[in-house]
Amino acid sequence: MDPVLFHNSEEGRQAYVDLASRAVLWIADYYRNIENYPVRSQVLPGDIYKQFPDQFPAQPVTDDEVFRILQEVIMPGMTHWQHPGFYAFFPGNTSFPSIAAEMITAGMSAQCMLWESSPAAAELEQRCMEWCRDLLGLPSGWQGAIQDTASSATLTALLTAREWKSGFRISKRGFDGTIYRIYASAQAHSSVEKAVRLAGFGTDHLVHIAVDEHLAMIPAQLEAAIQRDLHAGLVPTCVISTLGTTGTGAIDPIHAISSITNQYGLWHHVDAAYAGSALMLEEYAHLRAGLEGADSYVFNPHKWMFVQFDCSAYYVRDPELLVRTMSINPSYLMTSQGDKVNDYRDWGIPLGRRFRALKLWMTLQLLGTDAIKSKLRHHIALAEKIEALVMHDLRLELAYQRSLNIVSFRIKTELDPEGKLTKKLSQEINNSGKAYMTHAVIEGRGLIRWVPGQTYTEEVHIENTWRLIQSLLEKIIPE
Repeated sequence: MDPVLFHNSEEGRQAYVDLASRAVLWIADYYRNIENYPVRSQVLPGDIYKQFPDQFPAQPVTDDEVFRILQEVIMPGMTHWQHPGFYAFFPGNTSFPSIAAEMITAGMSAQCMLWESSPAAAELEQRCMEWCRDLLGLPSGWQGAIQDTASSATLTALLTAREWKSGFRISKRGFDGTIYRIYASAQAHSSVEKAVRLAGFGTDHLVHIAVDEHLAMIPAQLEAAIQRDLHAGLVPTCVISTLGTTGTGAIDPIHAISSITNQYGLWHHVDAAYAGSALMLEEYAHLRAGLEGADSYVFNPHKWMFVQFDCSAYYVRDPELLVRTMSINPSYLMTSQGDKVNDYRDWGIPLGRRFRALKLWMTLQLLGTDAIKSKLRHHIALAEKIEALVMHDLRLELAYQRSLNIVSFRIKTELDPEGKLTKKLSQEINNSGKAYMTHAVIEGRGLIRWVPGQTYTEEVHIENTWRLIQSLLEKIIPE
């Protein structure tokens, strides 16, 4: 007989309720005890793999056995992104309303590719994108759709720019020998280079523009590169600027870049994956300058807006160009409402789409935008505290100026001319299990990124981490 969980009977539903209740209690217990786990997994390569058998079981195991394996085998191999001592990369923070929404989404398990396949999913997504646009103060005419990640959004932007610039010939005939050029600073996210490769431009035609002392793109250098390429018979196509680089949070001069792209007829895509959420704060309203001249924009509610991964908001100035680039209409996807609604499968790369709008809506409904703004300001205040602590320590220095809640620091050059001690400090922090930070090499020099942006990080966690760093410095720096 089939396992009871396969049956939509009273017995099967009760078994599901028991299982789901156990899962919810496990989640609640996980957050209650999350600080007892090492932030970064301490296992070695292969440690988890070798604990699993060669194949799935033919017969079901018990709930007890599944949860035992979860706790004893899987959990030691997890890095805990929701731990308040998680300061690495950018946060993938979440919140309980978003977790609850994700559970409901999983329960409905809808495929939301077309309006007709789930009208509420399409129309709620449209509303949520409008609300986020207005919350961040983005241009009122922009329209958007939820993508899985900013990487997909960047590829989508480059594909649209490619078709727009070629008169929509490349998607039909392929590249004809014309060389299209893409521009970004060397500080742009690695997904830019990947998207340039996947879109067929070739990474040889990704032009890295010089940056200033704050690692922001220099507009005069951008314009000079465009002019050189025009003189050489090449086709300048797209500029990707960054509002908050991964390394240090550097912010490119969006207004000046938009002026150049509009003058020379280039697509301008703004990657604001992390820092974009800060635009909802009036004290950062100046970051909106020049966005009205951009063609596309992406920010991730799943990074700093407490929405469960994955949820990336992608906007375009002209949605017709996006739809024309992405739309394929076989008979089995045609519907009678197609000219009256947004079929979001035409607004991105995949046909299949999850109901991501539900968690975006439910998070903002149950938290409210005031609380979200307050939490962002709290994180920025924590970063200011970190900045002050570093500046007052005679052994440390800021690598670059603080940007929002991103602090980059290192052991002073005179104490660590080759950067080996800074790298060792980073390793020791992460090996401690008490905190997790990212080591990066920017302009040939190592630094440590300390990003307090996790949902549950408080001042006490910053103080505990600082004490950890102090104790490690005493051992690392020679007398």
